[in-house]
Amino acid sequence: MKHTALKTIAASAVLLAISVISLPAAAHITLEYQVANAGSYYKGTFKVGHGCGSSPVKQIVVTIPAGVQGAKPMPKAGWTLEVTREKLAQPRQDHGKAITEEVSRISWTAKTPADYLQNDWYDEFVLQAKLPAQAGMIYWPVSQVCEQGKMDWSEIPKPGQKLSDLKSPAAALELMPTGGGGGEHNH
Repeated sequence: MKHTALKTIAASAVLLAISVISLPAAAHITLEYQVANAGSYYKGTFKVGHGCGSSPVKQIVVTIPAGVQGAKPMPKAGWTLEVTREKLAQPRQDHGKAITEEVSRISWTAKTPADYLQNDWYDEFVLQAKLPAQAGMIYWPVSQVCEQGKMDWSEIPKPGQKLSDLKSPAAALELMPTGGGGGEHNH
């Protein structure tokens, strides 16, 4: 019985050590769902688990990756929204309407210091968009502006480099190939 208890304690210690070692990787801004079907509509939930050191977050700015269409932010109580649009080099059609510009950036800014995301708190910032039809990885750079300081989660891995190798990785989303079935249309 004593030997089994020691094995259990040793196994628990190893698991604890592994989780502590991997803790910094979870410290950046990530997406709740990190895999989606290419060409589908996607609800992107950006998880924010800390401020800048001990300074609270007063603004989150998400840069929309190339090829992502029709991004729409979810309003958040106590925060104002700003949507930045850019002209498209080539207009596209959507529901029979010519689209000449696309959302390039979305920011949520706390209305008052009482609305800031304190360092000991957790929150989520949400948007919806149509993903590119091509399978592969896309990256969502996010700026986290705090009362004092700023953290840019914008690094994109180079070929052969892992996201976990980066100090300030952008939020990553893997686009899986679609099965070629009917055109999914739920937005």
